[in-house]
Amino acid sequence: MRDRRTRGGASPRGLGPLLLPLLLLLGRNRADEEVLMNTKLETSDLRWTAHPVDGQEWEELSGFDDEARSVRTVQICTPSSPASYWLRTRWIPRRAATKLLVEIRFTVMECSSMNQRHCKETFNLFYYAADADEATPTHPAWMENPYTKVATIAADHLLRKDGEKRSNLKLLELEVRRGAGLYLAFQSQGACMALLSVRVFYRKCPPVRRAFASFPETVPHSLVEQAQGVCVENAVTPPGEDAQPPTMLCGENGRWVEQPTSSCACRPGYEADDASMRCRACPSGHFKTASGGGGCSPCPANSNTRIPGSAYCPCHQGFDRADSDHPGAACTRPPSAPRLPVSQLNDTTVTLEWSEPLERGGRVDLTYRVLCSICGPAVGLVASCVPCDDSVLFQPPQPELTRRRVVIRGLRPQTRYMFTIQSVNGVSAVSQSEPASVRVNVTTSRDVPPPVTALRGAAATENSLSLEWSAPVLQNQHAVLDYQVRYSRRDGQEAGQWQYVSSRSASVVLTGLQRAAPYQVQVRARSQAGYGSFSATTTFSTLPDGGANPQLVLTAVLISVGILLAVAATTAALLCYRRRRRSRRRSDVSDKPGHYQMGQTMKVYIDPFTYEDPNEAVREFAKEIEASFVKIEEVIGAGNLHLSVCYPPQHTCLSVT
Repeated sequence: MRDRRTRGGASPRGLGPLLLPLLLLLGRNRADEEVLMNTKLETSDLRWTAHPVDGQEWEELSGFDDEARSVRTVQICTPSSPASYWLRTRWIPRRAATKLLVEIRFTVMECSSMNQRHCKETFNLFYYAADADEATPTHPAWMENPYTKVATIAADHLLRKDGEKRSNLKLLELEVRRGAGLYLAFQSQGACMALLSVRVFYRKCPPVRRAFASFPETVPHSLVEQAQGVCVENAVTPPGEDAQPPTMLCGENGRWVEQPTSSCACRPGYEADDASMRCRACPSGHFKTASGGGGCSPCPANSNTRIPGSAYCPCHQGFDRADSDHPGAACTRPPSAPRLPVSQLNDTTVTLEWSEPLERGGRVDLTYRVLCSICGPAVGLVASCVPCDDSVLFQPPQPELTRRRVVIRGLRPQTRYMFTIQSVNGVSAVSQSEPASVRVNVTTSRDVPPPVTALRGAAATENSLSLEWSAPVLQNQHAVLDYQVRYSRRDGQEAGQWQYVSSRSASVVLTGLQRAAPYQVQVRARSQAGYGSFSATTTFSTLPDGGANPQLVLTAVLISVGILLAVAATTAALLCYRRRRRSRRRSDVSDKPGHYQMGQTMKVYIDPFTYEDPNEAVREFAKEIEASFVKIEEVIGAGNLHLSVCYPPQHTCLSVT
């Protein structure tokens, strides 16, 4: 290819008019275009390869564009020859792109003005894909295969002598999916044309921040390409949201499509800057507890922070937040001590009352606790005290009291107690100091009943226990009113969970128990002076499945035998009575005159000759006959009767003489 440098003048072949003011300024590269080759930026030889090698048809020229920049152009004019002349560029790496754009600015002379037979006003564009710069003057072969044809390019504006000087701009798209790069090849067959500039580039979506997500530079490989982004600095996906990264679509024109799919939000301690799509730290004295689009807030009461980007404000000395408090809640402190305690003692029962603390600590969840201690005799100025056992009962139950009154029962007689009344609220558990309190000392009387003794089991079944004990001997005028029995499982999860029953006698039956389970039991007596102490713990066990108390079994057997003997004796007596009555009836019949037994059955024959009174004979005869069925017809001589017996059912009569 021949090289000739000019300053915009005509070429030796008279083609200068093609290059004069027709070199136009191309549009500047945009941020969404990546240029792979641009001849306008070349200041030295293009070093393109022409075919035939020894031909001088393709000619490279130098000139200046409208901005007085040096540019390189190539031209050819063979209107009188139908031969094929090729011009191939250097190897162009395509990088990550698969869709390439080729922008060609050119001019073509009108054939009619030259009057040449083989003149053409078009030329062809080909490309050849290769992994490296491997082409030679003879390889690949200068033909359509192995070259791939892109298009036959025709000019929209043709140049005429003394006509308007206008260039043509064509934008062609290539889809190259193999090889790391490619060559472009131009084929002219009788055209008179000039290539003013050739630019090869691809479009890409530039890096962008949207919805607090950052999306990288993305090269589209199809109509739309999905790009995966990340949350911007100090932005996170809020808890509970799907842990999917933000995504956005990049169009083939190198522009982002629509809005992204993103759940990114500024993390705690940072607020959103909508203008820059960034997250900025909260200033000193401000905080933000949760992720999201909200802004920073001033520190609440009794707290502050000097560190930018704080998610909460630490509490001042002596103030705290409860575990249930919101991180943005004001800091509070424990309440002051209860005031003006009052105690009322009734033998072994004491009632305590007090007034509200002067300072609630800035909270509304104020409650109270009452601690019980048994104190021994004082040694010097200090008395040794130990916590009360579980025989002491509180009403209402502990541990959190909302009322300023409590009744305590089950105290021992003639014992010194110390009750500590504490006021607590939600931050007392996290406070470094003990709850504020006030103490009350009480000494009980000696008139309550002594402890119950001789607790024993009377009987046991699978689910019940019968217990007995000895009544305590009282040394005063008070009598035992009733007893309180408490029991619980000795082992397992229910151990120590006492249940209470009352009894007016020195015995009780515990029901609803579990099979084959040991139970620990205590009893105490109550008099008008109050409850005495519980007895020592005694263990009793229910029976397993199928078990029974031997004493109960023996009793049941004896009762069953007695019932059977009574039934047998009654049956025998009844049989003897019936036999005796039957024998007596037989003897009565056989002893009467005129009665004769006929066969084994009781059929009596009556001889009227043996009766002095006929009516007596009729009465004997009618013992087995209804009296209304017998009628005396007539008396025939002394001792002779004529009887007529009629039976109504069949109206049948029988005469007897």
